[in-house]
Amino acid sequence: MPVGNALSFAAMSDPVPASAYSKANPFPARLTENRRLNQPGSAKETRHLVLNLAGSGLQYEAGDSLGVQPENRPSEVAELLTRLRASGDEPVSPVMLRLPAPRPLRDVLASGLALAGPTRKMVETLAARATSPDEQARLAALLQPEAKDLLAAFLAEREYVDLLAEFPSAQLTPQEFTDHLRRLMPRLYSIASSPKLHPAEVHLTVAVVRYATNQRERAGVCSTFLADRVPLGTAPVPVFVSSSHFRPPEDGAKDVIMVGPGTGIAPFRAFVQDRVASGATGRNWVLFGDQHRATDFLYESEWSQWLAQGRVARMDTAFSRDQAQKIYVQDKLRENAAELWAWLRGGAHFYVCGDAQRMAKDVDAALHDVVAQQGGLEPAAAAEYVKQLKKDKRYQRDVY
Repeated sequence: MPVGNALSFAAMSDPVPASAYSKANPFPARLTENRRLNQPGSAKETRHLVLNLAGSGLQYEAGDSLGVQPENRPSEVAELLTRLRASGDEPVSPVMLRLPAPRPLRDVLASGLALAGPTRKMVETLAARATSPDEQARLAALLQPEAKDLLAAFLAEREYVDLLAEFPSAQLTPQEFTDHLRRLMPRLYSIASSPKLHPAEVHLTVAVVRYATNQRERAGVCSTFLADRVPLGTAPVPVFVSSSHFRPPEDGAKDVIMVGPGTGIAPFRAFVQDRVASGATGRNWVLFGDQHRATDFLYESEWSQWLAQGRVARMDTAFSRDQAQKIYVQDKLRENAAELWAWLRGGAHFYVCGDAQRMAKDVDAALHDVVAQQGGLEPAAAAEYVKQLKKDKRYQRDVY
């Protein structure tokens, strides 16, 4: 399926200086590899993706992220056009896009605007336009002052197309509709490769998002764009490099502890590649977790090879659903408390990548507990020790 009509990047026939490629003007990269990392039977779909940056002049470092400007699913765009009773050729200039000139409705729905996350303002507009008594009553009930929680739950289950489908008597013009939508923002993915090994390409480790709400199949905009809708080697993927504070230690003699469950392993694959390529002498300790060893051990063969070569000193894994009691990476930290403390006392750097809401908090709590227990410190003193690790940039997190 052809892609690449994103509004935010320059015509690919125009020569652009390397320094011009940025978030405002992404580089049209080509996808050269797309393979599933999970084995058959896994409940997850994680993809290893390779994008070619040749000719872009873009440079990155281990720890950086790649920004990807996605496109919406054509099926969603088509249904919206049907619900709006529009051809798609209507010129629109949505307020959020600040376009220099109007563009066809189909284009801005495909690559300019986010189709999820409807707001109260949209419900108010529909209430003002609805002509069906039943629809008017439903919308009025949602907008009652005491119905805030009800409205929030209602909107959380829906996208804009749902509202047009459920309240068809409220007819909006293409311009009115698009003025309610937010800009379609790029997604950032931790780069899973080192430029020392792959200077002209970036590797990504992407969890493909698919779910259902309001009896409709939903899809992560960018993850399914990359996994399903970009053909290998032909269509452009608008990308840019986003620099990060997240870096392996400049001193290659320093030991490194890396905690990265799930797709959080991505930057640590880059770290190890980087340290191996640069001849770093410090030890590498990797902690990885997922659901099942048999199906979800991402990059298992690479880790096994690095372990056999001594490039990775140790690797601890936590596969949560391989036993009756779930085991997570924070449990492995506590299980190896003495070793962790010895590494930290020896000057090791401690890194965490992944889910901010639960995993990173649980790992942080485990780190505090280990410092307190092994160091014989009161909680306040342990907290001060961890705070100092952060100040010294020996404790870094890339969480989302």
